[in-house]
Amino acid sequence: MKILAVCGMGLGSSLILKMTVEKAVKELGLNAEVVTADIVTAKGAGSDADIIITSEELAQQLGDIKSKIVTVKNFVNVEEFVNGLKKVLNL
Repeated sequence: MKILAVCGMGLGSSLILKMTVEKAVKELGLNAEVVTADIVTAKGAGSDADIIITSEELAQQLGDIKSKIVTVKNFVNVEEFVNGLKKVLNL
């Protein structure tokens, strides 16, 4: 499974997202590759990512993509990420 951690520039915030996603993935026992991206790249790369994790504001900018989208408010709250992943994966 490929998970895209997306922020506006693909640098700082997406790295924080990636680290939190990796903790959530580990807690859920999932096998996933977590990659960072900026919003423009995510629009294109979203076609090969299974899940995109980002803020609610950026999720609206992604448009119509096939990837499942998890929105988070607190980028360091592992439980929020776990719950978001459970929801889109029907766990």
